[in-house]
Amino acid sequence: MEVIGNLLQGFGVALQPMNLLFCFVGVFVGTLIGVLPGIGPLGAIALLLPSTFYIPPESALIMLAGIYYGAMYGGSTTSILVNIPGEAASVVTCIDGHQMAKQGRAGAALGIAAFGSFIGGSITVFLLALLAPPLARLALTFGPPEYFSLMVLGLCILVYLANGPISKALVMAALGIVLGIVGTDTISGRSRFTFGFFELDDGIGIIPVVMGLFGVSEVLLNVEKNMERSIAAVKLKGLLPTRQDWKESLGPIFRGTFLGFFLGILPGGGAILSSFASYAMEKKLSPRPEAFGRGAIAGVAGPETANNAATGGAFIPLLTIGIPTNAVMALMLGALVIHGLQPGPLIMKEQPALFWGTIASMYLGNGMLLLLNLPFIGLWVQILKVRYTLLFPYILLFCLIGVFGVNYSLLDTWLMLGFGVFGYLLRKLDYEMAPLVLAMILGPLFENALRQSLIIFNGNPLVFFTRPISGAFLAGALLLLLSNLLPWMRSRKKYLADND
Repeated sequence: MEVIGNLLQGFGVALQPMNLLFCFVGVFVGTLIGVLPGIGPLGAIALLLPSTFYIPPESALIMLAGIYYGAMYGGSTTSILVNIPGEAASVVTCIDGHQMAKQGRAGAALGIAAFGSFIGGSITVFLLALLAPPLARLALTFGPPEYFSLMVLGLCILVYLANGPISKALVMAALGIVLGIVGTDTISGRSRFTFGFFELDDGIGIIPVVMGLFGVSEVLLNVEKNMERSIAAVKLKGLLPTRQDWKESLGPIFRGTFLGFFLGILPGGGAILSSFASYAMEKKLSPRPEAFGRGAIAGVAGPETANNAATGGAFIPLLTIGIPTNAVMALMLGALVIHGLQPGPLIMKEQPALFWGTIASMYLGNGMLLLLNLPFIGLWVQILKVRYTLLFPYILLFCLIGVFGVNYSLLDTWLMLGFGVFGYLLRKLDYEMAPLVLAMILGPLFENALRQSLIIFNGNPLVFFTRPISGAFLAGALLLLLSNLLPWMRSRKKYLADND
């Protein structure tokens, strides 16, 4: 009954005309970003983050959440029609979705992707409302040592799940922590690493960093690519799946919902891991595994449901304990911090309108997305024909206006351009941006929790190991880091044996 009462309060917030408008803007922009290959939800949220400064925090989080799960919807369209994933979580959809399109069944593939996403997203929101309160109550037992150790574990998990060598991910995380502590020391009041720029006394803004790393660098990378597209024909009359389609898809949809939700809670993989895991599971469970890769509708329904369900699961750690599970959630955390809010167990008590309004808005957003994706397929097809030579200059212009409009600072503009070039070079060298962004946002919280713990316990560092929950988090972080050394040690042993 408590959950129902809280959801009714949330719907009272989400149904306010302004919040409905921002929910629609979020899901519309998210779908558009998902349809256009090469930008992705992370880049879109980075670009639109400055606009949230001028609206209430409830409306800001509702809009940003809509962009996130809306991009999951839109990504299926370009995967099915063009065989180019609109964002990383839709890579698996290309395998069978585009094959269905080539067989003249693009409408059925788009339809089952939309319905599966709607069902998965709706069930996930209910699970989010059910599980968040008890997890928040558990997190209330945390003190500064537990929060410090939890942040160490969160950073280690993200580093562990990063693509490429762990050494590169650790370098990026360390760089992010250094960037996060630039500015005025909250205890001594002295400036740190500002190099005489008084504008940096408040720290390096997250806006110029993320817009440079994800917006400007993305444009620079895509300018190099030859992104030719051949769009499959769409029969709009075939958008509603047949009875046989539903028979083959209901199992994958419900399995993908629960798989995606629980994988979404885990730091790191989220929607990408969920879609791949769902596809592998459905292929293994299918009585006709040979049909996968040749246009099996289950290969579209399962992954598309799972990646949408994972977006709901990702909000649980963010809203209950204040730890983002991926780079998109890190930007959400940054948006809340900018508004003076600290996500964590107290946010449910101190900001119930924000917490439950965001959850309720996801129900409404999923309904809006169903209406946007099915009747307006023709519109998305036309948008897919926009030339990138026209699109990219407008993205750069939007980045410049967005960054300058926050503080009217030329330094922020130069920082964005600098981080854009820096991000471009890092990507060419196969460094990932996610550990840097997450570490930069968590850096000040990480430092404050460390210093508070040492002050409270008279400088005794053993407190992090003797308190059970804190010690368990640190042990988990250590195991993750050591597990990466095992493959290296095996390869080194084999190399030495081969050269004896």
